[in-house]
Amino acid sequence: MYVTYIPSYDPNSTNPFQVDLRSADLTKLDLSTHLVDLMKSDFDSKTKWPSVEKMPTGFDPTKILEVGKDPGLGMRYLHETGITGRGVGIAIVDQFLIADHVEYKNQLQFYEEDAEVPEDAWSMHGPAVASIAVGKNVGVAPEADLYFIGSDFCPVGGKTDFSCLAKNVRRIIEINKTLPLDRKIRVLSMSIGWTKGNLGYDEITQAVNEAKAAGIFVVSSSLQETYGFAFQGLGRSALSDPNDFQAYGPGAFWKNDYYQHNGDFRLPTLLLPMDARAIASPTGYEDYAFYADGGWSWSIPYIAGMYALACQVKPSIVPEEFWSLALKTGKTITLIHAGKTYSFGIILDPQALIAALEK
Repeated sequence: MYVTYIPSYDPNSTNPFQVDLRSADLTKLDLSTHLVDLMKSDFDSKTKWPSVEKMPTGFDPTKILEVGKDPGLGMRYLHETGITGRGVGIAIVDQFLIADHVEYKNQLQFYEEDAEVPEDAWSMHGPAVASIAVGKNVGVAPEADLYFIGSDFCPVGGKTDFSCLAKNVRRIIEINKTLPLDRKIRVLSMSIGWTKGNLGYDEITQAVNEAKAAGIFVVSSSLQETYGFAFQGLGRSALSDPNDFQAYGPGAFWKNDYYQHNGDFRLPTLLLPMDARAIASPTGYEDYAFYADGGWSWSIPYIAGMYALACQVKPSIVPEEFWSLALKTGKTITLIHAGKTYSFGIILDPQALIAALEK
C-alpha cells in the first residue's frame, strides 16, 4: 500500500495510532525531516522504508524493532538462569489468534474459538498479547504453557456481552481440571474490563470468583475491582534501554494526567512496561509489529507472565502474596518534568521479586 504522506504526531492527542505505518510502502517519500513523527510511529515487518538518504538521522527501524522485543526490567537475565515459566499454564481469552507464529507456536497447548471466524478476519491483538505473555523472544514467560480462546466477545448492539466472557472463563476452569498437578493453569489474562451496568456483569463477576476458587489468578482491566490491585503502564522512548529503570516514565495515554495531579497515585500502584513494544504480528508467521504507544492491553499479559515466573519459583504462591511482594521489592526512580522533581514508582523489579521468593 503506497502512502503519499505521513501524519504529524500530536503529543496531546489520545489516539494511540496517530502515525500508523504498518504494512505501508513509504519508498516514494522523503522522510528526512520527520524524525519526531517516526519516533512515535507504529510499523511492522511489512513496512517498506525509503532509501537511507531520505530517512532522518537517528531513526533506525531495524534497531527499534529489536530493542522493542526485549521485555525489559532485567527479565532476560531471569530467563538465562532458568526462570522461564516452565511447567506453569497461562490462559488467555482475546481476539482470534494466528496459531503458528514462531513466537508462541511451541508453547501453545490449546486453542479454540467461540465464534465462526470471518474469512477476512485478522487480529493484531491476539498475537500481541500471546507474545507478550509467552513469546520466545519478546515474552515474559517464554516456556510457560499457553491455553488460548479466541473470541469475538459476543457483541450485542455494538457492546460486549460479558456473559460470553464468563463462559470462556468457565471453559478455562474445566480445561484446568484435566491437567496434571504439575502443569496447571495458574493465571488467566484478559485485556478487557467491566463495570456495574455492563451487559453480563453479574455473570462475569461470578465466573471470576469461580476461577479464584480454582486457584487461577484472573488479570484484567478490572483488576482493582476484582482483587483491589492497582497497576499502570510505563512509557519510554523507542531507542532507550528497556532494562534501565531510569529510561521509564508515565505511559503516553496517562502522563498528562500524572503531571497535572502532581504525581499522586491514590493507591499503591504497580508500574509495568507498556509503550515502545515489538510484538508478534498477524501479517506473517515470523513477522513483528512495533507500537510506540501502548495501552493496558500490553501490561495485562506482562503481569500474567510475571505471575507465571513466580509460580515456577514458589508453586504455593497466591495473588495477594505476589502483589504485596511486587510492591515491596519494586523500584522508585526520580523524574524531572517542567523543572519539577517527582518520585516515580513503584516499578516492578522482576529480579528482586524472584530473589525474595527464592529466600
